[in-house]
Amino acid sequence: MLLKDKVVIVTGIGPGMGCKLGSIAAAEGAKVALAARSTGFLDQVAGEIRAAGGQCIAVPTDIADAAQCQRLADETVNAFGRIDGLVNSAYKHATYQSFEDDDIATWLSSVDVTCFGALRMVKAVLPVMKAQKAGAIVNVTALAAVQPAPGQYDYATAKAALEGATRQLAKEFGPHNIRVNCTRMGWLWGAPVQGYIAHQVQSQGVKEQDIIGPIVARIPLGVIPPDEECAKSALFFISDYSRMITGATLDVNGGEYMSA
Repeated sequence: MLLKDKVVIVTGIGPGMGCKLGSIAAAEGAKVALAARSTGFLDQVAGEIRAAGGQCIAVPTDIADAAQCQRLADETVNAFGRIDGLVNSAYKHATYQSFEDDDIATWLSSVDVTCFGALRMVKAVLPVMKAQKAGAIVNVTALAAVQPAPGQYDYATAKAALEGATRQLAKEFGPHNIRVNCTRMGWLWGAPVQGYIAHQVQSQGVKEQDIIGPIVARIPLGVIPPDEECAKSALFFISDYSRMITGATLDVNGGEYMSA
């Protein structure tokens, strides 16, 4: 098992990649602390993990609140004794406007959750990881950070800032044997994207393939990457197979974007 006996916190447990991160981590042998604002879905995922024989706790958490982030870290240690990994998957998308039509003030909540929320979680787990002299942090970022997309201003700004912060953290934490990396996700075939495509089909009066086709045409692997496969790439950075990697950003998008 890739994560046998590791203790991993995953934020942003939602119906897309978030729940896959939690369930796959547990299936790979990790003890998992699941976090999200919505308690209903959070409890559902926790129940599914336990029914499959995994170990987990579910801690309702708004990462915009530093005290709740600290509580999540504390409850993880109380339940499992340590924290080996943190996957920052939570995000908030505040707007889909053009820059000209947008109010920049609306970006603040997106940046506060997507970037600063992740950093609050890093603050919360850092003392534990320093005491252990080991830890791995994965910040889930997005293709929008490096490739412009319509109406993605707040989201792109937050994710790009998180990528920059990741490198800063990797440099500072390296002497403590704490690794910090990013996975930069593109399209993710799961509930959120499926819902978006269904909406486009209905609103435009076209067939599903008319929406999916142009997307897939830009992806060398020829598919919209399944969210469970992308989750595995993020969890790789928690595993011991990546022990000599820190400060890196891994493109996980089927080849749609290739870093120089």
